[in-house]
Amino acid sequence: MKFYRDHVWPSTLEEAIVIQETLQNQVITEDQLQEPIQYVAGVDMGFEADGTISRAAVAVLSFPGLQVIETSLAYRPTTFPYVPGFLSFREIPAVLDALEKINTTPDIILCDGQGIAHPRRLGIASHLGLLIDMPTIGVAKSRLVGKHEELPETKGSTQPLIYKGETIGAVLRSRTGVKPLYISSGHRISLPTAIDYVLRCTSKYRLPETTRIADKLASAK
Repeated sequence: MKFYRDHVWPSTLEEAIVIQETLQNQVITEDQLQEPIQYVAGVDMGFEADGTISRAAVAVLSFPGLQVIETSLAYRPTTFPYVPGFLSFREIPAVLDALEKINTTPDIILCDGQGIAHPRRLGIASHLGLLIDMPTIGVAKSRLVGKHEELPETKGSTQPLIYKGETIGAVLRSRTGVKPLYISSGHRISLPTAIDYVLRCTSKYRLPETTRIADKLASAK
C-alpha cells in the first residue's frame, strides 16, 4: 500500500499541540466511503526494549466474512514520549511503515485508540486518517475524555459520549456483560456508520476482529 508522506513530526509537546490544533479542522466526520466495503483493517501497537522500539501491526480482513487476508509488522526506534493525548506522534510513524508493507488496500481502518474523542479532536484514528486520506474509526478500550449515561449490559447498547456539550463519540457494549468500547469517528466516516461497522466486525469477543488480531500481532513475543 503506497501513499504520500508529508508530515513534520514534532520534538516537543508544544509543537505537537500546534499540529493537532492545525489539523483538527480538516477531519471529516461524514461518510466518504468507497462502497461496497470489501476489506477492513485493524492497526495496533506494541513496544520492545523498554519502549525504545515501536512495533506496529496491521491485519487486513475480508468483509463481511472477516477472514484474514494478510498481516504485516514494522519496527522502528521510538522517538516521542508516552503522553496521553499525544500517542499518535509516538505510534503513527511505525504504523505507516506497517501499512506500506501490505498489498491489499483496506476500505476502512479500525484503530486501537481514539478518533475525535480527544481534547483537540485529533486522536490516532483521526490523525492517521488525515495522513493517508482513508476512512478510519477510533476503537478505544478506555475513555480519554467525556462523560456518558449508564450503559445497558446487552450487546449493541450505546450511549453518547459527551465532552464540553458536544457528542464526540459513543460508548458501545460490543458483547453482553463485558466492558464497553469507546467508538468515535476517525476520518471520512460518521459516528452511526462507525458504530455499525464496529459491530459488524465483532464476533464472539469484546474487540472487533480487526483490532483483536492486530493486538495479538503487536503484543506477541
